[in-house]
Amino acid sequence: MNFAWNHTKTQSQTLILLGFGLVLVLVLIASLSLGAYGIPFPKTLAILLDQLGISLGTYETQQANVILQIRAPRVLMAMLVGGGLGIAGAALQGMFRNPLVEPGLIGVSTGSALFAVIFMVWVPTVSSLTWIKMLGLPLFAFIGGLICVTSVYQLSKSQGRTDAATLILAGVAINALAAALIGLVLFFADDSALRSFTFWSLGDLGGAVWSKIPVSLILIGIPSILLMLNARQLNALALGEQEAFHMGVNVQLVKIRLLTCSALIVGVGVSMVGMIGFVGLVVPHLIRILFGADHRLVLPGSFLLGAILMNFADLISRIIVIPAEMPIGVITALIGAPFFIWLIFNLNKSKN
Repeated sequence: MNFAWNHTKTQSQTLILLGFGLVLVLVLIASLSLGAYGIPFPKTLAILLDQLGISLGTYETQQANVILQIRAPRVLMAMLVGGGLGIAGAALQGMFRNPLVEPGLIGVSTGSALFAVIFMVWVPTVSSLTWIKMLGLPLFAFIGGLICVTSVYQLSKSQGRTDAATLILAGVAINALAAALIGLVLFFADDSALRSFTFWSLGDLGGAVWSKIPVSLILIGIPSILLMLNARQLNALALGEQEAFHMGVNVQLVKIRLLTCSALIVGVGVSMVGMIGFVGLVVPHLIRILFGADHRLVLPGSFLLGAILMNFADLISRIIVIPAEMPIGVITALIGAPFFIWLIFNLNKSKN
């Protein structure tokens, strides 16, 4: 009886993930087709299938160049970063057992931004090696995010437990400190670096190029897979740390793994496209509200829904003010902030 129920549940989870995958494919095709230079859907499909050796029709060279050289790396970067932020948010919420936890709220994003700014302002003047510029920025951002999230975690611990109120206060304090240090670093930056940071701080996918995709794929994809492999441990942690320990979970090792993978994902995402807020908060909540709290579904579902939301926000940012482009962080904040307010209102309502 129990085996049959588990088999049915696994089938339903698989169907849900396949549904998310189908929606993601449709959103990706729409993102490739729509924009200041519109390309009909049949032409987009013809261009994509032609890369696989399947001839479906004719298209113009300019259309192929726009899709393959400009939009394709952009939508892939949005998929990786959005999916990474979604699964990192789900993992952190599960580890802290707190629905208000979000990479930006507990200092991961700001810490990553601080170290990324330090790298952008000072390292290019010291070294001209391409590989240092390519790998150094995401690794610097990872270190910054890891330092900040570890600091918040240590500050929020009390008698072996994580206090929700202290966690939020520690996140606010670390965010304020990191923001102040960013301002201090920018004080020594030139005008060009200041302009770049202003746009980058709001989120910018315009700099996505093919050369950045392999680094992002490795440094976001591998940690995301590792997080998915910890789904059962997160389910055990949801019952409490003592209960998880008695179920055979090495709690401290799992926490270190979750913090490191989440910091790496967020750090690389911040270094590639800037600071993107609320994706890590909104996406896991939507998955839990719609399909339950089983992390075997929440983690992969958060990755797919994060990729969908990020590409949808990017599509809006490109078409809402044609021919200009709105920073994608503005769109995600406009989507996420009302959701965050609704979440706080419902939490307060449930307490009364």
